[in-house]
Amino acid sequence: MSSAADTKPAPEEEPPARKKFTFPSALTILAVVTLAVWALAFLIPSGAYDRNEEGAPVQGTYHRVDSDQSFVDRLNDLFLSPVNGLYGVQDAKTGEVGPDLAGELYGSAGVFLFVLAIGAFITVVFATGALDRGIGRLAHRLRDRGALLIAGVMLVFSLLGTVEGFAEETLGFYGLIIPLMLALGYDRMVATGTIILGAGIGVLCSTVNPFATGVASSAADISLGDGIVLRAIMWVVLTAVTITYVIRYAGRVRKNPDRSLSGFLPGDREHNAADAEEPPELTGLHRTILVLVALVFSFMIFSVVPWSSALTGDADATPYGFELGWSFPHLAALFLVAAVLVGVVARFGEQRLSATIIQGAADFISPALVIVLARGVTVIMNNSQITDTVLHSIEGVVSGTSSALFAVFVFIVNLPLAFLIPSTSGHATLAMPILAPLADFAGVSRAVVVTAWQAASGWMNLWVPTTAVTIGGVALAKIGYDRYLRFVWPLLAILFALICGFVALGAVWT
Repeated sequence: MSSAADTKPAPEEEPPARKKFTFPSALTILAVVTLAVWALAFLIPSGAYDRNEEGAPVQGTYHRVDSDQSFVDRLNDLFLSPVNGLYGVQDAKTGEVGPDLAGELYGSAGVFLFVLAIGAFITVVFATGALDRGIGRLAHRLRDRGALLIAGVMLVFSLLGTVEGFAEETLGFYGLIIPLMLALGYDRMVATGTIILGAGIGVLCSTVNPFATGVASSAADISLGDGIVLRAIMWVVLTAVTITYVIRYAGRVRKNPDRSLSGFLPGDREHNAADAEEPPELTGLHRTILVLVALVFSFMIFSVVPWSSALTGDADATPYGFELGWSFPHLAALFLVAAVLVGVVARFGEQRLSATIIQGAADFISPALVIVLARGVTVIMNNSQITDTVLHSIEGVVSGTSSALFAVFVFIVNLPLAFLIPSTSGHATLAMPILAPLADFAGVSRAVVVTAWQAASGWMNLWVPTTAVTIGGVALAKIGYDRYLRFVWPLLAILFALICGFVALGAVWT
């Protein structure tokens, strides 16, 4: 005789939760790109341009060549591509790249070390708490002046973005900025726009950002300071436009909360600016560290700018006696020394300073490896002699276009690439060996190509869901991604038009 328990129907098993699709990391994407390019090298015919004394391809001299690479040679290139991407050496006679050849360094060892060095410096600075507290004090001081608070925070974030690629670091400021904005009668979208767009527009208009302008300039074989005047003007104009856009939206929401695109969560309307907790005062040590940081980045800008060319407008002007003409090895040393100096001033002690520098380098190993993998792809293309073939095919598309139209073309063609490769460093290392010689054919400065490329990367990273800054920001702010897109798309259209105008003007100007 069965009991009631025996006849009770068994509970239905819940279906297993479906795994959400996550976009592959930049390292995975570049690994796939490496395999794809290696396979395509069997199908794309080998070819070459004649080179001038500076090593640049001469337009109209492309011709087919016979590749003497065997399958084993090509397999060896694939196997060694990351190694060649780091310290591969290019033979002066054959042009082949390998780790055991004699010639000029082709790999990205200099940029690799530079990224690790600046990562160590930034991590040491943040470990002192000076930068976080400084921004917190600024926000609290302006808490009773809403428009000025928005403009002040966005300007600081934009300045940090254009100088050192300040982006992911903004995720730590939502807990401070959101309550302040709500207390002033704004909504969560205002706080989100202030943070994402403030830092994002700075990165878009990178002047000397080492992770964007620096890597791209290295791959394009130009100085980090080339084109800085155009980028500085872009930064001023586009930052002003973006700040105005956010302030206008904030004013509408404050006047009529029903016009909020994000809406309000329970308790959002109960904040009061007077109740906002005041961050601790800046200590003398914090002020000293902030001054040191400003001096380090100011000196970096001074050391890389070709002042004679910038002031006279003549690209071939004789350098002034005070110009340093520093490149990535010098800058890597600068930031390593600066990291130690900040740590000593902050009285970290040997153990803590060493651990922080190591941790900082470790945190930045991912973008450094992305650069290496991307450079490895160009080595495969170089050794199989298909780089000039690809360049020749694009030359046919842009030939006959004006310099202004060419610059706009570079901006637009990089938009889908920026979506597929959200890492600015990897995108730059992959694209610049093709795009930079195109500038020579079009009679356009390579610096304009760098500016157009970084604008495309920065514009996409203001909204694409593949970036942690955007998708993480809207999650922390507790607003829908679709609502953020509704908020930002008119600004994106304005920025698109302005960028096209700037790069076209830069192409004609230079």
